[in-house]
Amino acid sequence: MLPAHRPPPALEHLARLNKSSNPFGKFLTRWILLGLSLVFVFLFAGPAISDFIWAPPEFSEFPPAPGMHPHKRPPMKRPPPTPEEQRVWDTKKVEVRDTFMHAWKGYKTRAFPNDELSTVTGAKTNRFNGWSVTLFDSLSTMWIMNLRDEFAEAVKSVKGQRFDSAKPSPDVPFFETVIRYLGGTLSAYALSGDENILRLADDLGKVLVPAFNGTKTGLPTFSVNVQNGNINQGGSCLFAEATSCQLEFKYLAKLTSKKEYYQGAQRAMEVFYKENPPNGLFAERYNTEDGTPISTHYTVGATSDSGYEYFLKQWILSGDEQAREQYRKSANGIIKNLIHITPNRGLMYVGIMDRDNISPIFEHLVCFLPGTLMLGVTVLDLTPEERELHEWAAHGLAYTCYISYADQATGLGPERLAMVPGERWVDKIAEWRAQGGHGPPPGILESGPQSDKDRRDYTNLDGRYLLRPETVESLFYMWRITGDPKWRDRAYEIYQAIEKYTRTELGYASVNNVDSTTGGNMDEMPSFFLAETLKYLYLIFDDVDNISLNRWVFNTEAHPLPMLFWTEKERQTLGISP
Repeated sequence: MLPAHRPPPALEHLARLNKSSNPFGKFLTRWILLGLSLVFVFLFAGPAISDFIWAPPEFSEFPPAPGMHPHKRPPMKRPPPTPEEQRVWDTKKVEVRDTFMHAWKGYKTRAFPNDELSTVTGAKTNRFNGWSVTLFDSLSTMWIMNLRDEFAEAVKSVKGQRFDSAKPSPDVPFFETVIRYLGGTLSAYALSGDENILRLADDLGKVLVPAFNGTKTGLPTFSVNVQNGNINQGGSCLFAEATSCQLEFKYLAKLTSKKEYYQGAQRAMEVFYKENPPNGLFAERYNTEDGTPISTHYTVGATSDSGYEYFLKQWILSGDEQAREQYRKSANGIIKNLIHITPNRGLMYVGIMDRDNISPIFEHLVCFLPGTLMLGVTVLDLTPEERELHEWAAHGLAYTCYISYADQATGLGPERLAMVPGERWVDKIAEWRAQGGHGPPPGILESGPQSDKDRRDYTNLDGRYLLRPETVESLFYMWRITGDPKWRDRAYEIYQAIEKYTRTELGYASVNNVDSTTGGNMDEMPSFFLAETLKYLYLIFDDVDNISLNRWVFNTEAHPLPMLFWTEKERQTLGISP
């Protein structure tokens, strides 16, 4: 079953009228209703329809446009670019595409069919099952960049891919395999309509779904043995691992009508809905047998990040109202409890909470949060106060993430910062309001880069730059949603630093020390550099209609999936609750 349109409410109402008996004759009634339908379409749905026009690509078999979301975003108000502006950004877009091609050619020539290329020595590595993770992670990027020949060649080269053996071990990590391989194949299918890719996705889903069945709670196990289906239980799972598979499995259920895909993903969610923590925050680790938290550690970093992201995105993808309400509660909890502000520069950061103690450690991985908050502002029915806080937090955190790049000698961002401890941001906001709320709210004032390390309000706890995408991901959302060109300009600064300090003869390589121009490179090019970092940069410089946020939602590996609408038959087949 392919994605279906969500009909405008006016047309749904008319359809219901059409089912009723009419004493004046069905023929006349149908013509009257047809005329009324056209009037409703042109008067009320016209702008929506223009947003959802989808030119079919070159493949003959192609899914219809995704269904409309009930909370469609208002169109962004920005003047069209001048011819000169268009030329400038088109040039920058091509630069990013050339960067991708340099990375892709290095991998394809030197490392395929292995997972990743070591871009200093030219060695090949297999850290993610040995199924060519860089290729699968690159498919959606190729399509978006209009690299159709490369896309077709890549699909052809993995057409017969089997998932019944793996390297270095037959035990494949559930989380990484879902977001990279399953997300990559599903997105490539959604974009291209190539049935060969859908078959790969279904084959992979069959291999992975036992992870949901090996525990009493339905929380997925860490890994699955692809040779015999055995699972590595371990007794616990991370919050992010259990809650970052729902987009992929629910879309796969839509495409295949297989109940086990939907129910596996949904059953894991029920554990967290049932817990319903008062402050909206979830522990980083859970017991897989009884679903209880077994950690006092609360973070938006590595062990939890995409779980909060997927609460919102499940709502956007499939209209899951429980996920929507949980995101709202969790976002408010993060803002109230975890966001703090440094005392001198007024930099906002997200700390780590252990019981009631806050550690001022700010991870690069947390830089996804401002983009997610800004996305939530556009689709949720927030109160005026919530809307202000969420939007201000998005702006302030996005600036901190950007400035952590701009402060460094290389212009690249460190992996972890130790912030100068400060007050809770909401307390500073309350104080500002009590004093009349004059000037910009705390955390929003932008002071500019600071080369003096003693005046930065932080130190680099881990100075590596690992080609990560989270900061440019948030810059993408800030640009797309606000239309403020400063976010676009900042993204280009980061792109230039990537070109200057990470490019090697074979591709691109992580940096050892972002605050030294002579720190050297690490011998690695993670697949997410091609899947996420370069994709978001390209989309920032591209036309805003390429992968419209009105019709697509990105999984946590930046693979776009179409918004869905469940038919009544699908609800019954998949066991979806009303």
